[in-house]
Amino acid sequence: MCRDSVRAMKTWLKRIGIGLAFLTVATSAAAFWKWDEITRLRAVNTLFAPERIVGNFTSMGDLFHSTPLTNGPGRALPDGASMTLPPGTERWIADRTITGLVVLRDGAVVHESYHQGTTPEDQRISWSVGKSVLSLLTGILIDEGALTLTDPVTQHAPLLIGGAYDGATLEDVLQMESGVLFDEDYAAFDSDINRMGRVLALGGTLDGFTADLDDNWAMPGEAMRYVSMDTHVIGMVLRGVTGRSIPDLMAEKLAGPMGLGPAHYLTDETGVAFVLGGLNMATRDFAKVGQLVLDGGRVGDRQIVPEAWIEASTVPSATTAPDRMRYGYQWWMPVDMRPGEVMAQGVYGQFVYVDRSRNVVVAMNAADRGFNSATIRNGNVAMFREIAASTDP
Repeated sequence: MCRDSVRAMKTWLKRIGIGLAFLTVATSAAAFWKWDEITRLRAVNTLFAPERIVGNFTSMGDLFHSTPLTNGPGRALPDGASMTLPPGTERWIADRTITGLVVLRDGAVVHESYHQGTTPEDQRISWSVGKSVLSLLTGILIDEGALTLTDPVTQHAPLLIGGAYDGATLEDVLQMESGVLFDEDYAAFDSDINRMGRVLALGGTLDGFTADLDDNWAMPGEAMRYVSMDTHVIGMVLRGVTGRSIPDLMAEKLAGPMGLGPAHYLTDETGVAFVLGGLNMATRDFAKVGQLVLDGGRVGDRQIVPEAWIEASTVPSATTAPDRMRYGYQWWMPVDMRPGEVMAQGVYGQFVYVDRSRNVVVAMNAADRGFNSATIRNGNVAMFREIAASTDP
């Protein structure tokens, strides 16, 4: 074989080698990408498994896409005189699989305990407690003149034009009165809420999932029916009117001034925050949210959330059935509401309970698989009331 032929053969073999190497790398990258999706899908499908739920709820940022809300250590809460918990509290903590419990009286910590092998530093998933936090940000932006309660959601989120949310106002979605048909049953594999989780795990987007909803059970504003995607629409509206992400807005206008942190949001693959339940932070920080409401939107001498918004959002305003819990702008009140009571609550036992008559906040994180029982929900409220009463001097 001549010298030129040998040189040509070497060049050809080199090109083949480069091609095979590229193919190997590309195949490996594709496999890794698919493995990432498979891992998230597995996490979705085992999120609430008895043997995994406690660990999952304190490590959500490791299981799914996430973005920091605040990185700093946050503002310290003062310690007050320790309280004596009412009889039966220890049994309640065990039965409800409580992981963190913080009680504030007059803004100071009078009880703090952690269970199920968790620690004070764990950043715990909010689930729907995060909805109430988003309401606070909404009130700030309304006060700044960025939007109004009567704005159609499609005015700031045009992706929703022609879908189930077309015709709803910002107030409608704040009150869960969009009229959108949505199955919120966490126990049903094929429910809309569980289908959303699988869509996200496989690379879908929250905005796209919401825009694809096209069925209604009622006209907007007729009656309240709990639909978690209503809160995502609030997030779409706030992003649309400001051109900024929710974590960015939240860090500047709420979390930073409040001294929350460290904290993070779960996101979809495009970085859009899971505002309907993806806020993760320490139990003490959830207590700070309750204290902010108790103090009329202030931290010290600084007015962070307009007092008028606190007053408007934490009273019954949505059209609920007489025998059901009452609802405001993403905040709950017990069906037998007592003066000054308001709550944020999420699935599996996440609560921020505020008793303004006693100046008490109870923040609770849990992994309670029995959360959906009306008896258990009522029992939690009864225990919060007992704890608040036990703080009396």
